[in-house]
Order: sequence, then C-alpha cells, then structure tokens
Amino acid sequence: MHLRTVFRLFAPLALLLLAACAPAPIYKAAPGTVTPLPMQVAHAPEQYGNSSVIWGGSVVAVRNFPGHTEMEILGYPLDSSQRPQPNAQGIGRFIAVFPGYLEAFNYPNGSLVTLTGQLSGTRTGSVDQAAYTYPVVSVAQSHLWTQAELRQGHPNVSFGVGVGVGIH
Repeated sequence: MHLRTVFRLFAPLALLLLAACAPAPIYKAAPGTVTPLPMQVAHAPEQYGNSSVIWGGSVVAVRNFPGHTEMEILGYPLDSSQRPQPNAQGIGRFIAVFPGYLEAFNYPNGSLVTLTGQLSGTRTGSVDQAAYTYPVVSVAQSHLWTQAELRQGHPNVSFGVGVGVGIH
C-alpha cells in the first residue's frame, strides 16, 4: 500500500479522534444572543441594546458593593468549548455585575472566566491614566475555569525523531 493511500485512510480518523477530545460548549446561545466584541459594544452600545452575550476573559479586579459584585474582565476570544484564549489579542474590557457577594479570593487576578448575561449599558472609567468605556453585563451564569479544564481537549502528543534518555 502506498504511503499516500494510508494517509488518506487514517487522516479522517485522526481528526475525528482529536475533535472528540474537545469538550462541548458550556452555554447554549439563547435566542437574541449576539456575538459582538466588548470593544464594539463600547463604541456603539445603542446598536446592541439589552442583547444577551456569551463572553469570557481574564479577571482584572473584583469589587464588592452592598447587594452586588462587579468584576472587571479583559475579554479574550472563546474557543469552540467557550474557554477564553489568553494567548490571543485581547478584545476589550467589560464589567460583569453579579447579584450578591462573591469572595474575591476565589477569583484572583488572571483567573479565566466565561459568562452569559444581558448587556445593560456602558460605564466610563479609566485604565491607568487613559479614559475607557466599559460595556456592562448583568450576569446570568458564570464559570471559573480550572487548570485541568483548560488542558482538557489539548492532547499531549508530540512527534519527533531522535534518541531520548530518561532518568527516573
């Protein structure tokens, strides 16, 4: 059998196996869910109104107030499982408003979250010395990603040629 024929037979199987390793999305898009980037909503909030969104990113700060908690998040694109991709270019910051009290210790800076919620306008603030417009999301559901979940679906497979020596 030719090498090309073997490749044609096994390539689809290999792709199917790799795709099966990726976890399913955690949230189903509700009717009316939109897919703008946080920076797009910040520039034209009237265009998006009170739409539902599924966004994720890296926690920048957590602030507790009487009756609610606000989380500043640096948004990142989501993969097919809705995991934020922190190695990608940031897509804008936003404020996530949670009902009740969240323990800031459980959401350290840099931890990754995905949430679904409803846009509820914008708020002006600053990032360092620069003025900034934050989209505000009233959170319906959220997920704090663990390191194990972030690795799931990323097979530890490597190919190489050579001699290896291991010391146990």
